[in-house]
Amino acid sequence: MKSFQERIDEVPRKGWVKAICWGIVYVAFVVWVAWGDWASLGWLVLLPVVVDAFTTKFINWGFWRKYKDTKPTLYMVCSWIDAIVFALVAVYFINLYIFQNYQIPSSSLEKSLRVGDFLFVSKMSYGARVPNTPLSMPLMQHTFPAWLGGGKSFIEHPQWAYKRLNGWDNPKKGDIVVFNFPAGDTVCTLMQNPDYYTLCYYYGKQNVENRKRAFGDIVYRPVDRRENYVKRCVGEPGDSLQIRDNVVYVNGVAESDREGRQMNYYIVTDGHILTKSYLDKIGISIEDRELIQPGVYRFPLTQAMKAELAKNPHIQTIQIQPEQEGGEVYPLGHNTWTRDNYGPIYIPKKGDQVMITEENYWLYKRIADAYEHQPMQIGQEYTFQMDYYWMMGDNRHKSADSRYWGFVPEDHIVGRPVFIWLSIEKDKPWFKGHIRWNRLGKRAWQ
Repeated sequence: MKSFQERIDEVPRKGWVKAICWGIVYVAFVVWVAWGDWASLGWLVLLPVVVDAFTTKFINWGFWRKYKDTKPTLYMVCSWIDAIVFALVAVYFINLYIFQNYQIPSSSLEKSLRVGDFLFVSKMSYGARVPNTPLSMPLMQHTFPAWLGGGKSFIEHPQWAYKRLNGWDNPKKGDIVVFNFPAGDTVCTLMQNPDYYTLCYYYGKQNVENRKRAFGDIVYRPVDRRENYVKRCVGEPGDSLQIRDNVVYVNGVAESDREGRQMNYYIVTDGHILTKSYLDKIGISIEDRELIQPGVYRFPLTQAMKAELAKNPHIQTIQIQPEQEGGEVYPLGHNTWTRDNYGPIYIPKKGDQVMITEENYWLYKRIADAYEHQPMQIGQEYTFQMDYYWMMGDNRHKSADSRYWGFVPEDHIVGRPVFIWLSIEKDKPWFKGHIRWNRLGKRAWQ
């Protein structure tokens, strides 16, 4: 066996160059992750392993290379394993700390972001989170695909405490934000919409948990393994918010008009049929087209789309959808608010102390129970441990948002979408608009 000095003497110059470069990268990464929590600098104990990989090679990671001529099959298998492991590790760290891909699954942000848009989501904008569940399969949020047998794609232990690295900014009013679904901690595997808590409210907890054929198994998911949602931030920590007649007021000021905001409207014609080509021209997607009865339609419309429809001589009335069709809102069973007339509420800010009363107890109960795990009692002050946000969709009457499941804690924030790198119109053929070329590269955060 070669001595340590002999190994040192045999290291080529390029080996030392690689070791220095990768060592600097590793040290910088550990310091970035450990900033403010210096105990995490203990990961620097692995620095000699990084250096050894390019220099003395006491740990012989490439032992299989010597079989290139003698055992070509073994060499080929090991080569593939080496490449796959390297790719998975690289993707794991990129996905955790730098960016991830996200596809728009629903129409809650139409026309700002459209179903079929693929987003580049920056983790660094608001600061990447150190993972709560570090042992997970890259590119899989919580479940293996069916062809791999299904089941959890993560191991719940160890569980790390919430920590966010320094970012460039915090979510601001008007930002489009990707976050983990706050009510997604407990999930019915066969019916995830509406969420578990809403199902328990309407059907009873015992029925939901016992009727597995209807609702499936009940599973728990850690914060970073919950479903990803994307909405617009309309309220920041410390804001007071109220919705009156579909208009959001923050600190008493009405939100500015936004080009992509939509409401549901009933459209009554004189019996004339609104054709597919005409609705395509107006910009009403196929999934948004709803015929209530002959001559009566229901569409989500922006103000510009409404004005265009009003020019049609066959249209007799355009009336906004009545609010009573919206159903109950958060906190379920403990207010008389509606989707279109909500609040007023105070959005908690870290360090704020609020006197808990019978009026606000249920508004903040889930914060204390599920997010902060702190006792809260009526008649006592409660100090909030995190910042909270209020998220809503631009498609106001077709968005399951904070009006239905409440506040979004800061530890649920994933990142900010930066741009659209692909956009697919699933209802159109490949060579007739299947790819929305005009949306590629479009800014996605506002």
